[in-house]
Amino acid sequence: MHKFNPQHIHKLMSEDRAREIRPESLLRKAGLKRGGVFADVGCGPGFFTMPGAAIVGASGRVLALDTQAEMLDALKERRPPWFVKPLRSEESSLPVDDCAADLALLAYMLHETADKRRFLREVLRILKTNGTLFIIDWKKIKEDKGPPIEDRLTELDAAIHVRSAGFEKVSVRSLNASHYMILASRP
Repeated sequence: MHKFNPQHIHKLMSEDRAREIRPESLLRKAGLKRGGVFADVGCGPGFFTMPGAAIVGASGRVLALDTQAEMLDALKERRPPWFVKPLRSEESSLPVDDCAADLALLAYMLHETADKRRFLREVLRILKTNGTLFIIDWKKIKEDKGPPIEDRLTELDAAIHVRSAGFEKVSVRSLNASHYMILASRP
């Protein structure tokens, strides 16, 4: 199973990637608001964490979770605001209280999880009632960038995992030529 190599952190923070993805705009479209609690699960060096912090502001909170210490160290080097809390997690054990987050983002990492249903159930646990799950991942196509095609999930397979974990109102859309997005809510 493909896991992102921390030696390539610089690729995650490129200006080209920021122009292509536009993280702050995507988070706003997903419903993140000032004063909200944002869980960036698999936060890496903060590509979405920092724009999320700009949206929620000091009246909100950002929970930046990653299994790799190198990723959290890279985030800390960017000096996030005091209301951003970097947290080391296990894949299916998030050190977050039940019903804590308004929005949980899984960006480019669902395909990396070993037990997708168990992982998504853990994400469901940390979301508030009617909280939003926001997934961005790689389309199952062969291309020069991203994970190997055999490690990618089709949109349908990802949506099936989301539904089987207990999420409702599952909506799947194409984001661009390489990526799709899924929005779902906790009942």
